[in-house]
Amino acid sequence: MAAWDLTVTVEDLGPDAPPIQISVTSELHIGGVILKLVEKTNLKKDWSDHALWWEQKQQWLLRTGWTLDKCGVHADARLVFTPQHKPLRLGLPNGVTLKMRACFSSSAFRTVMGICRVLNLRHPEELSLLRPVEEKKKKKDKDSSEELYDLTDVPLTAGSVQALYDGMPAHFADSPKTEAVYKMLSVSLPSPAPEAIAKLYRPASVVDKTHIHTRWLNSSRSLMQQGIRENDKLWLRRAVWLRLKKLKSIFSLFIKGINTKAFTSLSHSLIQYHIGKLSLSQDMVSSCQGMDDLESALKSLEVKMVGDSNSTDTLENMTAPELNDYLKIFRPKRLTLKGYKQYWCKFQDTSISYYKSSEDRYGEPIQQLNLKGCEVAPDVSVAGQKFCIRLLIPAPEGMNEIYLRCENEKQYSQWMAACKLASKGLMLLDSSYQNEVKNIQTFLAMQRSNSAGPAAQTDESINTHSLVSPRYHKKYKPKQLTPRILEAYQNVAQLSLTSAILKFLQIWQALPDFGISYFMVRFKGSRKDEVLGITNNRLIRIDLGIGDVVKTWRYNNMRQWNVNWDIRQVAIEFDGNINIAFTCVNADCKVVHEYIGGYIFMSTRSRQQSDTLNEELFHKLTGGHEAL
Repeated sequence: MAAWDLTVTVEDLGPDAPPIQISVTSELHIGGVILKLVEKTNLKKDWSDHALWWEQKQQWLLRTGWTLDKCGVHADARLVFTPQHKPLRLGLPNGVTLKMRACFSSSAFRTVMGICRVLNLRHPEELSLLRPVEEKKKKKDKDSSEELYDLTDVPLTAGSVQALYDGMPAHFADSPKTEAVYKMLSVSLPSPAPEAIAKLYRPASVVDKTHIHTRWLNSSRSLMQQGIRENDKLWLRRAVWLRLKKLKSIFSLFIKGINTKAFTSLSHSLIQYHIGKLSLSQDMVSSCQGMDDLESALKSLEVKMVGDSNSTDTLENMTAPELNDYLKIFRPKRLTLKGYKQYWCKFQDTSISYYKSSEDRYGEPIQQLNLKGCEVAPDVSVAGQKFCIRLLIPAPEGMNEIYLRCENEKQYSQWMAACKLASKGLMLLDSSYQNEVKNIQTFLAMQRSNSAGPAAQTDESINTHSLVSPRYHKKYKPKQLTPRILEAYQNVAQLSLTSAILKFLQIWQALPDFGISYFMVRFKGSRKDEVLGITNNRLIRIDLGIGDVVKTWRYNNMRQWNVNWDIRQVAIEFDGNINIAFTCVNADCKVVHEYIGGYIFMSTRSRQQSDTLNEELFHKLTGGHEAL
């Protein structure tokens, strides 16, 4: 076998060092090439983390037993001998930037798993890496540099179970510097200054939100294959949104990422203000008791929200209750001047039947509305005594919009809770119904202004820019917002830190846009671009022109989905011979495929298996053709 020269660049020799030439044959395996390189460098160091990177093919040569001929490497190949773990700047949701070592040779999914092991975060399958938004630097900001918290000295742990020392992972206790970083991550940070908040990227429209999801990294490919290099910056963000029990162990790291800029009510502001006030007065790292209480409370909350899985046998042996009352119904149509009209309504199972009056309730209803799979949104103003429920009910021609108007808070709480459960296919007999009613009543009580209370105090330390959305700042001045927040604050002032966090998450999860990821798509047969919203249980088709929901498809009605990787088209088949197909306009269809597959993977896990990860099944559902 004839020998030939192979040129390899060794990064450890420095950027000015010439490439090394070694004499090889096509039958020499990759391990032998590495051995020759190490001998020729004359450097005595640990080379175990190094591997060969093929620049032209943009791939790693990690199979050391394969020959050069099997890998397809010839004399014209440009190889680089480089470490597999490199420094990476990682932007967290709370605005903190970490510098830590990450794996550049394995898939992005495994890289995230390694990052989560270092930061002591559970459920890495819900997180992913995102390219940051390109910031336009102003002239006066040229000299400004971001503050980095260096964790490059923290050893990368291989085990899934972390050893604890003094209430923190043992690898953080090696030095005072790393210990200080962990404490910084584990407690709620003070609210950023208004100037810093103004610099944050804020999508102004649904179209801007679709651009965010064009920047997700492919979870099946390595960082180097996707153009990420040493010391580049990436964002660690939550890719899929599930129930509250998926909260990570370092709570404040993600609670600070829940920016209230999307919130439209002062109720969220006062809860967040209360959480920040309690967090700064307590040292959450000194004891794990607070996090244990929070974890157990989240599990209890999920049981209340989802209901006991063993309750189906009981449901079959009991008669389902009903809701009967007068409600006002409005069906908006174009060029219509008609308003609400009162009907006698009966809520049974998952549908609403309405009659002209209570005397007609034993006859045929005017119409029966099946709420299974519908969209439910509140339209409430406690101050204006407006208690409306907006329903978007699936129909063959699209979505039928209907408004239900209730007379008081009690009636609204009962009917709103029933509609929410019915949209998920649950009946009034479900164990979560009463808890849903209580949650809605609590939410209304927090919105209710306490006019009989004492005069509002002033607190100059309140940073209203970090608590209230820009919409409120355009309408009110900070001096007007502070008394309003403090006036409502007395409704939650007695809550403990754990209770306040749970209440905050409940309100946040009840928002109409919670957990929706937007993508610009073009459906098959359509000539215009539309928006596809992906959530943990359904797909939403949104008209780009008016922003209204056109159609909703739920995962539990999905039979199969396929991707034509040649034309980059996603095709989905639902029950009832419903087929949809679309192409992505500004994002890779692989990202949409990962979202759908990821949510379906999460739905297959039981509560007992939620802490164990079936990595093989995850890659089958999200990897596409790259998993084969």
